[in-house]
Amino acid sequence: MPDQHEAPAEQPLPTEQARPAEHALPADLAMGAVTLDVANLDLMTAYYRDAVGLAVLAEGAGTVTLGRPAHVANTSSGTTVTPAQPAVVLRHAPAMRHAGPREAGLFHTAILFETRAALSAAVYRTATAHPDRFTGSADHLVSEAFYFDDPEGNGVELYWDRPRDTWQWSGDRVAMATLALDPNAYLREHLTEHALAAPIAGSVGHVHLSVGDVDTARDFYAGALGFDITAELGNQAVFMSAGGYHHHMAMNVWRSRGAGVRQATLGLGLVDIVLPTADAVDALTERMRDHRIEVANDGQTVTLGDPWGNTLRVTATL
Repeated sequence: MPDQHEAPAEQPLPTEQARPAEHALPADLAMGAVTLDVANLDLMTAYYRDAVGLAVLAEGAGTVTLGRPAHVANTSSGTTVTPAQPAVVLRHAPAMRHAGPREAGLFHTAILFETRAALSAAVYRTATAHPDRFTGSADHLVSEAFYFDDPEGNGVELYWDRPRDTWQWSGDRVAMATLALDPNAYLREHLTEHALAAPIAGSVGHVHLSVGDVDTARDFYAGALGFDITAELGNQAVFMSAGGYHHHMAMNVWRSRGAGVRQATLGLGLVDIVLPTADAVDALTERMRDHRIEVANDGQTVTLGDPWGNTLRVTATL
């Protein structure tokens, strides 16, 4: 996003926005996997596995799921098992056409890494394997990010978050900017042999969409779905989250202003959002009905479409 003025140094963390709790998404919301419809399943699997560094978690019937594998940690207090965390689901759809450059859909899937070393390893592998696919890098004040296009043109952001206590807030808005970040200097400083030899897969930190207009995006994603707006860029872009994160989702019109409802194309197939409880999913369902937004509820997941035909699937962890 273009430069914004930096907020004063001593800013309080954001307070809960003034709206009823039942109209907001839970603070412990998480982004799930992004599903992509792809023409070349083998090529795309190799990209997200070998370059980005995601592990193959499941495959079969023309679908490959990649992400962070399950992890077992043995400590003095016992054994802790962290379940596998899907990040990208690839669905083979060779009969679909490619989307036009100005259509609504995916702007990028943002893969979050826990350390600068892990991020550097992913950036190094991706840039080495696909040097022509690197599109830029930036210091966003809240994060450090590197941008690529995958082999079928889907945007990919690889990033690391600065500690939350360093983020600067003015009320309920967080300071973000686009400052220069030299990728070669970054790798020289942070890349380690250990990170290259034992890569740690990332997870989806946020999803950024291309939409037709910002006002409609704001009304749907904040007004109806229940995200809190954390940053805005006039009529160009809006950023929003739950629980005081800088953003779980964003929408912009930088190349899609005026776009209408999507047709079936390669690219974005589905965005998964994970809520902490079934009660939270039920509350979301009721809120959608209050806003006269059609949902499909199979008893475990709720599926709905945004004003541009992007499909969202909401599930509960419990």
